[in-house]
Amino acid sequence: MPSALERTPSGATPAELPSDFDGNTAALTDKILHWLDEAKAEQLVKIDLAGKSPMGDFMVIASGNTTRHVGAIADLLQRKLKAEGHGRVRVEGNDTCDWVLIDTGDVIVHVFRPEVRDFYNLEKMWTADRPADTPQH
Repeated sequence: MPSALERTPSGATPAELPSDFDGNTAALTDKILHWLDEAKAEQLVKIDLAGKSPMGDFMVIASGNTTRHVGAIADLLQRKLKAEGHGRVRVEGNDTCDWVLIDTGDVIVHVFRPEVRDFYNLEKMWTADRPADTPQH
């Protein structure tokens, strides 16, 4: 069973990227990881949301070094998504670029400055196991 949390080291291209997007959410997620890597985003994390949330299939978390870097990463990602036919993505946080959220519908991308990422620690929240249902007495 694959881990819910998959890390891609900075500078490494994710293995076997699809040659073209076919509507598959996993393929889109891999393309997003590739684009983030091209933009020199750091600490890339892919989280499988299956069984954890109905808001999407995957969450991707990345860091930029500065607010300018975070903004540039978000801008590149928006342009690449539009070129792939995903022009209706929702974006929040472009005004300050401490944390930019890009929601494609099936894939949610968070791009943080390192200090902000450490503060919110989304990886811990979304990779924790769900608590077992406890019987009511």
